[in-house]
Amino acid sequence: MRRKRATKRELSPDYKYGDPLVTRFVNGLMRDGKKSLAFSIFYDTIELVSDKTKEDGLEIWRKALNNVMPALGVKRRRVGGATLQVPVEIRPDRRVFLGMKWLISSARDRGEKTMKERLTNEIIAASNEEGSAFKRKVDTHKMASSNKAFSHFNLK
Repeated sequence: MRRKRATKRELSPDYKYGDPLVTRFVNGLMRDGKKSLAFSIFYDTIELVSDKTKEDGLEIWRKALNNVMPALGVKRRRVGGATLQVPVEIRPDRRVFLGMKWLISSARDRGEKTMKERLTNEIIAASNEEGSAFKRKVDTHKMASSNKAFSHFNLK
């Protein structure tokens, strides 16, 4: 039997924008516990985005994050000896997590020289519904829609 559910900790808002979502993104961006470096990379990225697009950088980042967050996904389910991919709706907090994770990993895989440039270009691409992070969301949705026939095997 399971014990009680773990409580969700509230993240403190970042000091520049006062947004806990920014802190959550920076925590995903952080490597080896270097949080101040991750914050400086993020803030410089937001400035570069606003310089390149001539719009508010934080709003472009939010738009990019919303464009990358998936609504549907697939889970594996064994039915009669066969493993089926059953489409499921993704929880809201998991959507945010996956969107951030895909944005950061896609930025890390890019070919630019610094992480600031990589993240800047990936955010701009995702806000325009392009780039590898957005493609990953589209692929996830395609996989879920192609397996709609198995949706009656709901996972409960």
